[in-house]
Amino acid sequence: MLLLLTLLTGGAFGAETLLDVTFDRMYRHNFSGAVEAANTFIGQHPEDPLGYTVRASAHLFSELDRLQILESEFFGNNKRITDKRKPKPDLALKGAIFRSLEIARRLGRERLGVKPDDTNALFALCLAAGVETDYLALVEKRQFGSLTHAKESHAWAVKLLAIDPAFHDAHLTTGLSEYLLGSVPFFVRWFLKFEQAEGTKDAAVRNLQKVAASGRYLRPFAKVLLAIIHLREKRPAEVERLLGELSREFPENPLFRKELEKISRRKEAASGGTR
Repeated sequence: MLLLLTLLTGGAFGAETLLDVTFDRMYRHNFSGAVEAANTFIGQHPEDPLGYTVRASAHLFSELDRLQILESEFFGNNKRITDKRKPKPDLALKGAIFRSLEIARRLGRERLGVKPDDTNALFALCLAAGVETDYLALVEKRQFGSLTHAKESHAWAVKLLAIDPAFHDAHLTTGLSEYLLGSVPFFVRWFLKFEQAEGTKDAAVRNLQKVAASGRYLRPFAKVLLAIIHLREKRPAEVERLLGELSREFPENPLFRKELEKISRRKEAASGGTR
């Protein structure tokens, strides 16, 4: 992929192309390569907050993969999510994640101070808050502590979509917020108060479907999240369809293939049991 892009661009990557490469490598389970591409982007555009946020994302997914948190059972089993036994994090990687987030936030806020409708800065801040939410909730098991950052990420996404409704990637954050609100008891939902959110699972699916259809960077990730939602909501046919699409698009990613095989085996077992 990188060689092909080099040939097509005469050896020089545009800023947007490098970020595309970073996300593509993440989806292909090449986290070190994703960090390398993000670092190249940052070297060329040190003033752009999005590069630092994307690098933090690559580090985070590398850690989630190492700790086996990306396995579908984690998301399909509430006991595993709420289990307070903390995995053993890579402290050096944690430092790298939060240093990148700190730089991204500083640069993002500086940009907004000059240009309040800077969509790139808003997206970088939205993703930065989302990365911190995921790290606190999934690695450090601080689910309630992560809610502040989840609300922050949602607020940035709402601002971004108000400025540019066609910025489809931002719907991933609002979709996650909808599913979170639609999954918690009423008294918790009242406490969370995400602005402009219906708080229904149907709204969550609609938002994520927008990203899966038209998102630039987060389109495959939206499919992953939709697969997780359908798994939790007992819709195996949809899970199989989405995982099949992801496996064909990213054959290097063993997780997509592994989870697709699990779903297929369950489907065969269920079919055999009804005969």
